[in-house]
Amino acid sequence: MAARRISSLLTCSLSASSSVSSSLLSSIGKSSGRYASVKRFSNAAALEDLVVPPVQISYTQHLIDGKFVDAASGKTFPTYDPRSGEVIARVAEGDAEDINRAVAAAREAFDEGPWPKMTPYERSRILLRFADLVEKHSEELAALETWNNGKPHEQATKSELPLLVRLFHYYAGWADKIHGLTVPADGPHHVQTLHEPIGVAGQIIPWNFPLLMFAWKVGPALACGNTIVLKTAEQTPLTALYVAKLFQEAGLPPGVLNVVSGYGPSAGAALASHMDVDKVAFTGSTDTGKIVLESAARSNLKPVTLELGGKSPFIVCEDADVDQAVELAHFALFFNQGQCCCAGSRTYVHERIYDEFIEKAKARALRRIVGDPFKNGVEQGPQIDTEQFEKVLRYIRSGKESKATLECGGDRLGTKGYFIQPTVFSNVTDDMLIAQDEIFGPVQSILKFKDIDEVIRRANTTRYGLAAGVFTKNIDTANTLTRALRVGTVWVNCFDVFDAAIPFGGYKMSGIGREKGIYSLHNYLQVKAVVTPLKNPAWL
Repeated sequence: MAARRISSLLTCSLSASSSVSSSLLSSIGKSSGRYASVKRFSNAAALEDLVVPPVQISYTQHLIDGKFVDAASGKTFPTYDPRSGEVIARVAEGDAEDINRAVAAAREAFDEGPWPKMTPYERSRILLRFADLVEKHSEELAALETWNNGKPHEQATKSELPLLVRLFHYYAGWADKIHGLTVPADGPHHVQTLHEPIGVAGQIIPWNFPLLMFAWKVGPALACGNTIVLKTAEQTPLTALYVAKLFQEAGLPPGVLNVVSGYGPSAGAALASHMDVDKVAFTGSTDTGKIVLESAARSNLKPVTLELGGKSPFIVCEDADVDQAVELAHFALFFNQGQCCCAGSRTYVHERIYDEFIEKAKARALRRIVGDPFKNGVEQGPQIDTEQFEKVLRYIRSGKESKATLECGGDRLGTKGYFIQPTVFSNVTDDMLIAQDEIFGPVQSILKFKDIDEVIRRANTTRYGLAAGVFTKNIDTANTLTRALRVGTVWVNCFDVFDAAIPFGGYKMSGIGREKGIYSLHNYLQVKAVVTPLKNPAWL
């Protein structure tokens, strides 16, 4: 599966004019009468009887210069199981000194080591060997990802690990296809451009998709011949350390990839401001992105790519099949516990179908299976940690206080761990915090609109511009909306299609630059012009 082109592993895609697959919509009611009979959450998966994860913790130290080492300070910090709040392991706590050591190793590997001097084909073969090793160890990695992050194990196994493999196959394919141009000049000169690796790349990844964000950052940087210092999210360090070991087994030279675990204000700040780092890539919140950008500018003015927050509109037009639209809007918001930067967190529904949509969206949320993410059939696991758990509950209280209608949910689920009931608000207005701020949780806000011009204006009235969803049968309506929405990605009658070749990034305060696809290579290359005179040229 990983060896072929995967166009929609993290995808919910519905044709607005055709029947929907029975597997995708197996739990959708076919009439409003059936929805009306639903009275409670379908969260029968017990939260008290937790599955013991089928994986051992093997790597908790930093990887620096090809060796797993303790933090310079000797400190460690706990990483938790979000299902219970219990400690999984203690991990090396990096700070400025560990970043200094990692950067020195990356600098030496770039300036003195074999990696940049390898042929692109040799680099490609190492990336392919790594992808094969990930595939071989996919069961352990999926279990570790679920244990440390709380995402459904089926999601990690069937979607994210195959896509991780596919991403590295994709970038391995690019390694020997990066080249410059020959440029005609107005005079007797030969002009060529060279596309050179930028040097030492500092990378800071988030906790919501630890392995995929590792691939989005590391894949293009290595394909272009750079060396890396990567800081994991403090909530989810375990899988990045595991796959770093697989890179060693694949033959990556020491110092090319260095992985440091630690906190943002210490290790992250040291990496963003380091004078010997040539480029920084960050995925996370908009507020933290501003700090990273400022630190990079105040140090050595290193270039920065940012993939930040979002408040993506999901627009359900008047001609929509309501059952299909409800399922897709549900997926767009609740996928990954709502912890997705591009989540369709502002559901705009045409007034003609609004009431029917609300009734069915509520029923679908009530049927959502919440529980231990290791159990089959569970759709929603816990939020990542106490901080995120409390943040989501504060926004739910805000929605109630601002007089939005709470259709269902609105509270924690169970007595331990960070589980939250799937929550749906109707009668939401644009001035409410739940319609403006990135909640990053299982909270669906449903707004009403009258016409296309109105919804375009309202959808664009936000500081974010990461993504949008459009659900319509009318190609003219789709074309109008896709060109009018000020976002980096518009999904039409689908959502969360994350193919390796599709660029991803935002407008406005959702970020700078693009990840994935050919555009991601530009982040890790310098362009050099080389000009030499021509004597008695036969042609110009």
